[in-house]
Amino acid sequence: MTSPSASVTSRDSLAIGQRSLGDPSVRFPLWPPLTAGCPVTSTENVSYPVEVDYAYDEVPAGLFTGAAGQPRGHDRWAPLLPPLRAPGLGEGGTPLVPLGDGLWIKDESRNPTWSHKDRINRVTVSAAVGAGAEGVVVASSGNHGASAAAYAARAGLRCVVIGSTETPPAVEAFLRAYGAVVLSVPVDARWPLLRRIVERFGYHPVSNVTPTHTGHAFGPEGYKTLAYEIFTELGVPGAVFLPTGYGELLFGVWKGFAELVALGLADRVPRLYSCEPAAGGPLAAALRDGVPATRVPVGETAAYAIGSPVGGYRGVVAVRESGGAALLVSDAEMAAARAELAGSGLWAELSAAAGLAGYRQLGPAVEGPVVCVSTSSGFKDRDLLAGGRSTEVDPEDWAEVERRVGATA
Repeated sequence: MTSPSASVTSRDSLAIGQRSLGDPSVRFPLWPPLTAGCPVTSTENVSYPVEVDYAYDEVPAGLFTGAAGQPRGHDRWAPLLPPLRAPGLGEGGTPLVPLGDGLWIKDESRNPTWSHKDRINRVTVSAAVGAGAEGVVVASSGNHGASAAAYAARAGLRCVVIGSTETPPAVEAFLRAYGAVVLSVPVDARWPLLRRIVERFGYHPVSNVTPTHTGHAFGPEGYKTLAYEIFTELGVPGAVFLPTGYGELLFGVWKGFAELVALGLADRVPRLYSCEPAAGGPLAAALRDGVPATRVPVGETAAYAIGSPVGGYRGVVAVRESGGAALLVSDAEMAAARAELAGSGLWAELSAAAGLAGYRQLGPAVEGPVVCVSTSSGFKDRDLLAGGRSTEVDPEDWAEVERRVGATA
């Protein structure tokens, strides 16, 4: 690869087109975004995603060195993102919190709507603006819907969120505040309804519309910024553990590090470990069976945000190419990891603690430094008030005060 160019400004996107993950020789123009995967390589049973390609030989010198004077949020990384045509909310730039012994937590709850989904929605809502859509539509009862509603509001677009009656309290509050239209329907009805809204109203879909997961063509590009931030602060870690549902976050982190290698800035990609609920695990099943993607039954799990019955090819690529592995974690393991994070001052959603739960499964067998991504705030849990509320204490009843304080000492 040739030396990076100094002629490109920090605000210019170098995106040049889309290409199929099913066959990288199959290429498409950058616009319109292919929201239903690759029309050439996909089959009735497997939907192959597309990714965005860039003019890597024109990446500005100094993009990955020094934070002083750099734009905030995704704007800092604009050359290696699709065109950012929607305004941002300061997404990204989340801290790496040390837990000791070479373990770091990338705390994504510090994003504007308290989850990693802000990284993807800055990009997908920008695609909607670029495509001239009047609004966006998303099938989600959690982080993705809340984030999409925020970025749509910021861009002046309408937003329809197709959710369910089990939407967590914090997400409901977000959706009401941002003025989104919320349609609560049975789970299996979400995606047919989403497709119909796309067809009838011309709204831009910012979540999956295909039988096996492809997601938005531009979306995972937003997740690459996690890899960029980890690299600029820590270098290349030995491994990264990530909560995994559809595998878009996993793929984005893999692609970000792969780009750093291609640019001659890093010498390797860290091993990536997907961490899925043991109640399901479509990515683990696909890797085990040697197929591009598959569907599995999902049992009871409180990790609703990543309890997915269907996987996608992106996750297979990320685990395979990084030399990592697909892990299955139980609700009990995630609860233990969530408690460990809380003990260090980090309040995570149960699903968000899956990365740390996966790391604790493998323990010292993994060479460090290790980064566990914690994807979302504990405010997003459905069991937010499961522990009940504190009863009032008479401040003059010193015996009771002493008993309670002593019980936690």
